[in-house]
Formats: sequence, structure tokens, C-alpha cells
Amino acid sequence: MTFRSAIFRKLLSIATLLIVLTLLMLDFYLGPYTARQQVESVQHLLDGEAQILAGELETVAPGQLANWAREAGARARARVTVIDPRGVVLGDSEHDIESMENHANRPEIQDAHRTKKGSSIRHSKTLDRDLCYLAILVNYRGQSDYVLRLALPLEDLDAAIAAVRRRILEASLLVAVIALGVAYYFSFTFTRRVNRLQTFAERLVGANPPRPPLPAENDELGALGQSLNRMSVRIRELVDRLSQESAQRESILASMMEGVLAVDNEMRVTFCNVSFSRAVDCRFPVPEGLPLLELIREPDLFEMLKRVLKDGQSLKQRLQLSGPAYRSLEVQAAPLASPTRPGAIAILHDITDLERLERIRKDFVANVSHELRTPLTAIRGYAETLLDGALDDQDNNRRFLEIIKAHAIRLNNISADLLVLSELESGRPQAEPERISVRAAVESALRTVEAEARVRGVGLRGEQLIEAEVMGDRVRLEQVLVNLLDNAIKFNRPGGDVWVETTRASGGLVRIVIADTGIGIPSEDVPRIFERFYQVDKARSRAVGGTGLGLSIVKHVVERMNGTIHVESLLGKGSKFIVQLAAV
Repeated sequence: MTFRSAIFRKLLSIATLLIVLTLLMLDFYLGPYTARQQVESVQHLLDGEAQILAGELETVAPGQLANWAREAGARARARVTVIDPRGVVLGDSEHDIESMENHANRPEIQDAHRTKKGSSIRHSKTLDRDLCYLAILVNYRGQSDYVLRLALPLEDLDAAIAAVRRRILEASLLVAVIALGVAYYFSFTFTRRVNRLQTFAERLVGANPPRPPLPAENDELGALGQSLNRMSVRIRELVDRLSQESAQRESILASMMEGVLAVDNEMRVTFCNVSFSRAVDCRFPVPEGLPLLELIREPDLFEMLKRVLKDGQSLKQRLQLSGPAYRSLEVQAAPLASPTRPGAIAILHDITDLERLERIRKDFVANVSHELRTPLTAIRGYAETLLDGALDDQDNNRRFLEIIKAHAIRLNNISADLLVLSELESGRPQAEPERISVRAAVESALRTVEAEARVRGVGLRGEQLIEAEVMGDRVRLEQVLVNLLDNAIKFNRPGGDVWVETTRASGGLVRIVIADTGIGIPSEDVPRIFERFYQVDKARSRAVGGTGLGLSIVKHVVERMNGTIHVESLLGKGSKFIVQLAAV
């Protein structure tokens, strides 16, 4: 993991390069210096040997110089040469003097004549090798211009220099290894601290805040670490506050009954709640960044949000969403100001139920007015007829009074049913629920309507009346059964049948079915039969004394008992009303 770090590799590479360059520079400067020091050491050694041999030279006879030179060379381990003032070689330890040329022009000989001591490093033509020469002026036989020269081959000097340089190289390698170790440790420590700072910084806004804080160290990275420690506390407080505020906003928006939709400037969804998905009938949750047109194909909503994004002004508009379930929405859209990601937000109020209730209210007012106007008009007309003289008409006055009485009874029934509906819809607490025997309630309802069934020639019977109990209001439940049985009898044909059966259904429910062989209900009227004052056959309803409120009362009572009711009907073949209540 260490070598994967770029900063570690850079630091180690730079340190290695600096160490190598330093060693090369040292070798570049120390090599010539060592060679020079070695040459000076050799020359100093040759000078010492020459001074010793110069003392011996004065006692050597001229004929013995050649032998003496060979013996002196062996003792001095160097080439020894004796040269007279004219440059003639009188003796040499390594070569025959007869074949040697004049040495007067040799650099070291010339320097010795000028300064009494001369030296040089050059190639020897006599021996065909490189030598280091040292020459000094000596006195011989009373003359001071003789030259005694000593020489060492450069191979020995190079060997000595190589040995010294080898020791320098060994020392340099040792220093390089130590230096690289120190550089590696420094790079590793520095990289680890940088990585710790990076990890600490990355976790500042993460789900798990960094603990414990960075240690205090007395350098620039330590100061940076302390700054990050102080910053981490402030950032964590800020992130916690923003997270809390965001969670609160998300909870509020998610729990709103109104649909909420937010889009960015490219018309991509950034947020929507469950109410919106229900309103537009789409799957929830919606992926963030989904194009709006892929979520819902409503051109009016799309154009409305585009106008808000373009103009930066709030808009309010009523929209009707097409689809399987009709929805009427009141949409209020406003721009979302953001320096980096502008967008728009739309609040959708579902007013479908409000419109339906408004329509029902208008229909109710119209129906009430119509239903009341007919009997009131009849009562007023016949009353005026009686007052205008028909009171004395013995043939018709009784009939007129019976008509007035019938319409008064109808008005009384309408007002009674309206009072019952008002009580059911008022939301006032109902009576304490009690255990009700379904069989007893059915039998009581059958007894109530049996006289009406007998008069109309309709068969009435109960089938499979099981013993079961439900919780609710006994009087209201009997009213539901009486209303359903009464309708089944009145809207039947002579010789028809009406029967009731009770069974147990899945989920712990009691199922009450009231069926008949009557005239049936047209399929287009089935969805509206539970509306107030809705009558399938108005003429027949008035003829049998119906108010158009019975089934509405039935539905309200069943729902207050947490039950359900639905109808199955075929025109001309009869109807079946099915009530389901929770058993206890």
C-alpha cells in the first residue's frame, strides 16, 4: 500500500536522486583529490629515499655507479637513475645505460637544474610504461650538477589510488544505504501522516465522524491537523444541523396529503412524495434524475413548470389528469432559487373529492328542492281548491284531503330521512356499540316487512340464517335490513321472491345477502344508486312512496359499523345487495 502512494514514490525518488547525485559529486571531487594526494605522498616518499641515497652516492666510485644504481633500486623498490650535468646516464637500476639516450631534455631533469628538485608523471620511452619521476641535484666528486632520479611505475600508484577509491566507494555505499533508509522512513512517515490527514478530511462529512482527533505535532502538518480538528467540530455541527433540517423537511413533505414534485432546470425529478405518486398513479419511490416526461405524460403540467423555470414567477392553475382514474388537481408552482442547481417545485392539491362533493351538494339542493316542491305544490293546490268551494263538494272533498294527507306523509318521510342522514354525517359520537345477533336482526326485519310483502304478493323468506354477532347499533342495523327488504319488495313483480341469507366469509366477516327477482337496475345506474335522492325509476319510486334517501342511509350506517356494501344486478332479472360486517 505504501508504494502505491504517489507522494511516497515522489519523495523517495527525489531523496534517492539527491543521494546519488551527492555521491557522484563526491566521487568526482574526491577521485582527483585522492589521486593528487597519493601522487604527493609517493613523491614525498621518493624524496626521502633520494635524500638518503644522495648521501651514499658521494662514496661510490665512478665505475661502480651502474651496480650501485641496481642495488639502490632494489633497496628503494624504485627505479634509480644517476645522470651527469650533460644529461648522460651514468647508472640505471632497470636498463642498460649504453642504449639509453641523453636525458638532459627530460622535464624533471630540467626542473632539478633550475630549482634543485623536479618531478613529473609521463610515459617512459626506455621502459615503455608510465612512471612518476622525482629528480634532485646532488654533489658527486665535488660537482653539484649531478642528478639523482627515482621513479615508480604508475601501476602501483593506480593500485594505491584504486584501493583508496574502493574504500571511499564502500563508505559511500554504506552512507547511501543509511541515507536511503532515513529517506524511506521519512517518506513513509510523511506519507502516513498525509494519508491520515486525507482520511480525516474525507470523513468530516461522512456518516461516521472521525474519532479521535488528529494528534498535535510541532510542524506544518501538525498545524494543519489542528486546523482540521477545529474544523471537524464546526463541520459536524453544521452537517448535523443540516441533516436534521433536511430530515424534518423530508418528513414534512413525505407526510403531506398534497402531492409535492421538485424538478431541476433540465426538467428532471429531484424529489416527489407518496401523495404525488398516488395522484399521478406512478410507482414509488421515483429514481432521482428521472426525466419528468418519463414519469408522467401531462403536457399541461410540463408546460407550467417550464414557464416557471423560464419566467421565475409563481403560477397557479387547475389541471385535469387523464388516465384510468380521473383526477382534478389544483397546482401551485414556484421557482427554487439555487446558485448551482435552479429548479421548480409544484404542490398538487387533489380536489377531485371536493368537486364530487360540490356536485353532490348541488344535486342534493336541486333534488331536495324538487322533491319538496312536488308535495308542497300538491298540498297548496288542493288546499286552495278546497278553500275556493270544493270543501262543500261531497263527492271530491274527501279525496282531496286524502291526497293532501299522502303528500304530507311524503314530506314527513323526506324530513325524517334527511334528519337521519344529517345525524349520520354530522360526525357526532354514536351510541356505545353493543353485541347484535345477526339472525335476530334479520328475523325482526322480516317480521316488519312481511305485511307489505303479503299485500304485494311477493314471497319472503330467510335462508341459512347462521348464529353470528357483530358490534354496532341494533336499531340502525335493523333499519338497514328493513330498507333493503322494503326496496326488494316494492321494486319486484307480483309473484316474485325476496330472500335473505347469512354466511361466514373469510377474514372473520359475516355476509348478509338480500336478493330479489325484481326489475333489476341498469348497469349505468349501479354506481350512483347510493347517492342521495338518486332514483332509477322516478315515477315508480314516487308511486311506491320512495324518497330516494333509503340506500344513502344504508351505506352510511354500514360504513359507520366498519362494513362494506355492494350490489350485483341484471336488468329484468333482479338484484342482490351484499353487506359484510366484522364478526365478534
